[in-house]
Amino acid sequence: MKVIAHIHTAFPTKFGIPRQSGIIETLQGTIVFEPEYRVPEAVRGLEGFSHLWLIWEFSEAKRDTWSPTVRPPRLGGNTRMGVFATRSPFRPNPIGLSSVKLETIETDPNLGPVLHVSGADLMDDTPIYDIKPYIAYTDSHPEAVCGFANKPAEQLLEVDCPTILLQQVDISLRDSLLAVLAHDPRPQYQDDPERVYGMAFGPYEVRFKVNDLNLTVLEITKTADSI
Repeated sequence: MKVIAHIHTAFPTKFGIPRQSGIIETLQGTIVFEPEYRVPEAVRGLEGFSHLWLIWEFSEAKRDTWSPTVRPPRLGGNTRMGVFATRSPFRPNPIGLSSVKLETIETDPNLGPVLHVSGADLMDDTPIYDIKPYIAYTDSHPEAVCGFANKPAEQLLEVDCPTILLQQVDISLRDSLLAVLAHDPRPQYQDDPERVYGMAFGPYEVRFKVNDLNLTVLEITKTADSI
């Protein structure tokens, strides 16, 4: 298998990435093809589709061994389920599947066709193996039964971010940052109201606390390598 592209997102680390694609529609991503695949003909007709499937690699979850069971965070991190009944990154083959919205296709003089997408749940620089169009009449199953994941994983948090802090964030990233925080970026089995969490988002480091369903932003700073 060859890596055909990499996606660039606001998540330089795994912490804070949405638990599923499409949950936060405002999150933007940019797909840049590898030199061999920077061919305009390869994306001919793609502009006619609103959504795409991305097949990608859990590049930060590679292991030499595998386990037939894993502990899904939404079950508290203590209950084991079969690996093939989960979307855990710790799999025999570290392959992920995400559905994203195609916003635009840009033709860059150096990079060739560049895909701008939204709703991605991938870490920055994640390798992509393939891109396929999403076809609603075959890919959408409203009647589907979803086992232990039949309901949304969490309630939205009430985010308290002082205006003076939010104004430090580029205006194009503010709504996405607030949405990521509202969906509770903490591991689902962590609930310590005194703990200060840190999350990298784009060029920013965000520090916050969570008490019950209230998240309070304490600090937003630019990371050293972005200044």
